[in-house]
This record gives sequence, C-alpha cells and structure tokens, in this order.
Amino acid sequence: MTDISDPEELQSALMKLRMEHGDLDAAIDAMATGTSFDRLQIQRLKKRKLVLKDQIAKLESSLLPDIIA
Repeated sequence: MTDISDPEELQSALMKLRMEHGDLDAAIDAMATGTSFDRLQIQRLKKRKLVLKDQIAKLESSLLPDIIA
C-alpha cells in the first residue's frame, strides 16, 4: 500500500478496501455453505480478509486527527 496524503484519496481507497473485504466475506460464506469446499482456498481468502482489515484500520487511523492528551 502506498502512502496517500489526500483525504479524498484516503476515503476512496478505504471504500475500495471495505468493498473487497465484504466481497471476500460473501465468497467465504458461499464456499463454506457449499456441499464441497476447498479448505485451503477458504484459508487463503480468510488470510487476505485479515490483511484487508489491517489496511482498513491503518487508513482509518490516518484519517483521524492526532489528539494530544
């Protein structure tokens, strides 16, 4: 992930990551409820989903202003 400083670009990147995260969630659910599913593929999707979750958290924290206590 590249460093983005423009708030609009951050919001756009955040939206894309959230959409991909949701798509992966739906794909994992669909695969898990099927009669035959590939455990390895599901593990890979879950790992990718976790990476996306970390990236989303990082972008969200960069959008919040620093508060000095």
